[in-house]
Amino acid sequence: MTAKTFYAAAHVVADPAADNGEGKPAVVDWDATMRFRHHLWSLGLGIADAMDTAQRGMGLDWSATQELIRRSGAEAKSVNGLLACGAGTDHLAPGAHSLDDIERAYREQLEVVQNAGAKVILMASRAMAASASGPADYARIYGTLLTDVDQPVILHWLGDMFDPALAGYWAGSSGSAGVPTSAQDLDRAAEAVLEIIHQNAAKVDGIKVSLLDADREIALRAKLPEGVRLYTGDDFNYPSLIESGSHALLGIFDAIAVPAAAAWQALDAGDTAKFREILDPTVPLARHIFATPTYHYKTGIVFLAWLNGHQDEFRMVGGQEHSRSLDHLIELHRLAAECGVLADPELAAARLAKLVAP
Repeated sequence: MTAKTFYAAAHVVADPAADNGEGKPAVVDWDATMRFRHHLWSLGLGIADAMDTAQRGMGLDWSATQELIRRSGAEAKSVNGLLACGAGTDHLAPGAHSLDDIERAYREQLEVVQNAGAKVILMASRAMAASASGPADYARIYGTLLTDVDQPVILHWLGDMFDPALAGYWAGSSGSAGVPTSAQDLDRAAEAVLEIIHQNAAKVDGIKVSLLDADREIALRAKLPEGVRLYTGDDFNYPSLIESGSHALLGIFDAIAVPAAAAWQALDAGDTAKFREILDPTVPLARHIFATPTYHYKTGIVFLAWLNGHQDEFRMVGGQEHSRSLDHLIELHRLAAECGVLADPELAAARLAKLVAP
């Protein structure tokens, strides 16, 4: 049994005393945010930080992101914790940019991640999606960046269900933002990213794939160069995909960290039956948290962290705590109780009662 790497993509805790409304600069409760990261490390999980689960592009601005990366880097060193952080271009203004400007933006963020001592996750870029005319533009930017990184990176393929602005990534889209990427576009995208990976295999640790399409992920995984990992980002089908060969970089592991860590230990010991016995019951909860519109999954992640006592208030940067209905959150609590991921069921019930009280 090959050892698997499990990253939990971690959320940030908003300062409940601050104005974290929509469009406002993010004010983070750094103590609670770092405590949660130590919780994940204590379980043996790696952390993927400054990713979409931390609300990149949905409330966490670049100023707060830089601070998050620096603080997480320092805390990781203090416990020898596994840490990878996202480097992207989200400090650019929305819309199209020159490829030179996009490259400079990536380099600015790469420097922050590398200086923090974290592994780089080269995030998919909205600016790149808006500007690239086809696969050659992606090959140019990624090829140049990969030449200069100081260690192998994790590439990042986030489907448009997670971020509509990334429609057609890697190959250019025949549609536009908000229009689902066609199967033909996805086929072209897979060919394009595989070519980039094969040409730069020594600089690619792996690729995180979040397409919620198990068959497509398996097909891509089979075509990767030897030694390059597929990190599943499929929050619907993760038990079977991990069992069949994928590693993991998952937002749902923030919410189900305790069973995820236990499942990782079972798999590492070669007990695949125990692995599935632990993880399979969490899938209905994950499918609910990541239900359409999928990009609002962060609300469920933070809600469950609040139910489990990892933060004092149900607040999010960007005011995103209001992005799911009360009925959705009530059902989330029921499913979490059903699969045993509530650390203190009485506390969770009391907090839910507080939320639903008139």
